[in-house]
Amino acid sequence: MKVLVYVLIAIAAGLCLFNITQLNSDALFEADSLIAAIGVLASACVIILLLILQTSLKIKSKQKR
Repeated sequence: MKVLVYVLIAIAAGLCLFNITQLNSDALFEADSLIAAIGVLASACVIILLLILQTSLKIKSKQKR
């Protein structure tokens, strides 16, 4: 499970970086740039959720000891 979380974080970070390169700063909320902005926000949310999952798994394993 630990390795899977790290792999998913790496994939989400890669998608975030890719979508950042697709942003057009002149027209941020138009057409393709809006889709890229949504992709950046979505991948950032995924990273945050995976970090919360990782923290909760660490807490759970410490409680079992």
